[in-house]
Parts: sequence; structure tokens; C-alpha cells
Amino acid sequence: MPQLKKICVSADGHRLVLDDRTPFFWLGDTAWELFHRLNREEATHYLATRAVQGFNVIQAVGLAEIDGLTMPNAYGHVPLQDSDPEKLVEGYWQHVDWIVERANALGLYVAFLPTWGDKWNRAWGTGPEIFTPANARVFGALLGRRYCSAALIWVLGGDRPVRDARDLAVIGAMAQGLREGDGGAHCITYHPSGGNGSSQYVHHEPWLDFNMVQTGHSRERQSYLMLERERSMIPAKPFVNAEPPYEAHPNSFKEGAEGWLDQHDVRRELYWTICDGGAGYTYGCHAVWQMYAPPRQPINFPRATWRESLSYPGAQQMHHALTLCSKYPLSRCIPDSSMIKSPQSMGPAAIRACRTDDRTFAMVYTPEGQRFALHAGLLKAPSISITFFNPRSGAFSAGGVVDGGSEIIIMPPFDPSGRDWVTVLDGRG
Repeated sequence: MPQLKKICVSADGHRLVLDDRTPFFWLGDTAWELFHRLNREEATHYLATRAVQGFNVIQAVGLAEIDGLTMPNAYGHVPLQDSDPEKLVEGYWQHVDWIVERANALGLYVAFLPTWGDKWNRAWGTGPEIFTPANARVFGALLGRRYCSAALIWVLGGDRPVRDARDLAVIGAMAQGLREGDGGAHCITYHPSGGNGSSQYVHHEPWLDFNMVQTGHSRERQSYLMLERERSMIPAKPFVNAEPPYEAHPNSFKEGAEGWLDQHDVRRELYWTICDGGAGYTYGCHAVWQMYAPPRQPINFPRATWRESLSYPGAQQMHHALTLCSKYPLSRCIPDSSMIKSPQSMGPAAIRACRTDDRTFAMVYTPEGQRFALHAGLLKAPSISITFFNPRSGAFSAGGVVDGGSEIIIMPPFDPSGRDWVTVLDGRG
């Protein structure tokens, strides 16, 4: 089994790194019902597929969203005796142990939600609310001790806002229990509800190591504005775009009327996240998060089974971003879309950019492959090498050399397979 290094926060507070200070870009997959619905053969197939596809984090839930307290797992076990957070049912958690160990053996970190949000905030969902500050701390300590040696990240929240002081007390107590149980071995973050960032609720809580954003399941949402807000928070904390549009999800939850989110939608959110300073991105597929397969009741119109959906094109294209991150100094870049002179695009066509502090390197993402111009003199190098990166294939192509002191006008190539492009401008010599 590979020994996975601990994930930590960088010295500048904006990025994730490994404990040897190596930059780490979180490339996750959403598998909320993994522990609850899959047996070991199915879990092995799922994890092995995602490992081969280049993912490095898997997001899954202990007390699952879909009748997670009363519907048994694949081996007939519910997670808690009498729905009591202080009484773990060993058979259920042994299965979770096995999946966590298998994921780690494949080089995958587990972003582990102890519970979905309806168990402490039933603003919607199945519930019931079973947590108090006292039993949340005990539950957290039980899990913290159980998984103290695993390669994981704790994720509180579970698609919920913090409504009041009681909610905050429950979440804070669970975080305290996790810290007591694992001795502080793992980072803790928070998964918010749709259209929100965790910074709105818990940014200043001492237990929060980094933020999460749920940009949500709509093509029309100007998610980059949410990403800008997270990046600008004080004190600085990294953020992960942890629930963007899911591939094959009905756009805005409207089956048929608004079309289906696709590979272009998930790529756009990924490269927006990189340009706007995100520490990571979690892909999602609509059938996979719920591990849908007949005779289970489908939720919000999945178009195929979870097995069939594993090979969707967006899932196979995500790892190209890791190639980009390893080849160029993106961990040293700051967001700066003000570099774009024209066009001043918004919505799904918004062009986003980032650059290094010394202005010798920049990257621009054009969702529609638009021709664009950069303001004159923004890049401080005598000459700038242009390289085009194809986010569908991971291929690089040369785009020539331009004068760094002049206005730079770029026309990305035409590609019949898709329209978005990354343009790299490198004046480092």
C-alpha cells in the first residue's frame, strides 16, 4: 500500500500542499453514496476506475443522504444502533473501513463526511435530526480514533447552511470530537448548500482549515463571482470547488426543458476554478453520486446507471488539468482577469485569467475559444511564448512568440471536437 502524505495548507494560506511542501491540486470525484450503496466488488470497480482516470480524492458520506439511518448497506447493516450517534454498528463501519483502506491503497484520499446535513439540519431531506452538541462530539471522537491513520480529509456540513447558534454548536462539537479522536492528523473543511461557500458560515471558526464552495447545477450561474469572493476572504484560506455542475445532470434541475449539463460544463468550471485561485475541484456525475442502478428509485432523472456513467467524457478529461498544474507554476499564480482588454464577456462565456506576481507568466481560459486581447505591457518580459492547451485531449500546440510590451491579441485554434481552450503565455525564458 502506498504511504500517502498528509494534506496541509500552504504558507500563504491559498493552496493545499503535501507535508513535504509539494503542491497538491485536489482533483476529486463525488461519490456520496459509496459507503452506503455499493458492495465490495462494486466499490473496487468504482475506485479502480477513478484511480486510472487520474482522480486523487473521493468524496463520500458516513451517514448517507438517501435514508442513510434506516436503509441498510449492501451487507444488511445500518450505521447506528437506534439512530444513536454514540452507538456505532460495527458491521456497517467495518465495510466503511474496507473501502477507505482500498481507496488509500489505490492512491486516493477520502474526503469523509461523517454525516449528511439532514441529520443535524432538516431544512429539507429525510432526516431525522439526531445530533446535539454533546453526541456530535462523541460521534466525532469515535470516527476520529477509528480513522486516525487513514489518508483522508474531514468534511463537515453536508449540503446545509448554518442557521443559528445551535447549528454552529453542533458542527463545532463534531469538529472538536474529530480533533480529539485523531489528534489533529487531518484537515477539516465544510461542504455548504448550493450557491454558497463555507466562508459565509464558518470562515473564522478555529477548526476550519480550508473552505469549500458549491457552485451548483446550473449552466447560467456566474460561478466565477463566487470563486472570486472565496479567494478574497481574510484571513486567507484555500478553497475547493467541491460541488460544481454534475455531468449528465438536468440543467437547473429541469429535466428536458433546460437540457443536460455536459463535458463542456464540467471543464468550464474546472478551469475557471484554476484561474480564480482554487486549491482544487471535485467533478461529479449525476448517476454516480447516487450510485444509481435499478431497482433503486432514481433521483432527478439520471440518464444511465452509475457503472455506465463512469466513462463519460468529462470524467476522462479532468486529469489533463493535473498535467497543466505540474508543467507550469500555477501554484504561484494569482487571479487577474483584469488582464483581459476584450471581450468583456460574462455568464458561461466569461474569460478568466491568472498570472505570476512578477508578470512573466500568465494563463487564460476561453470557454468559447474566443479571440481575446490583453492590455499592453501587463506581461513584463521582452518576448512571450504562446502555447495552446487543449482541455479535451491534454495536447499542447505552439502558438508563436509575441512582444511582451505590446497589446497581445490571441486567436485560439479551431477544433471540431470542442470550443474551449487554455492559452499559456510564458516569458520566463
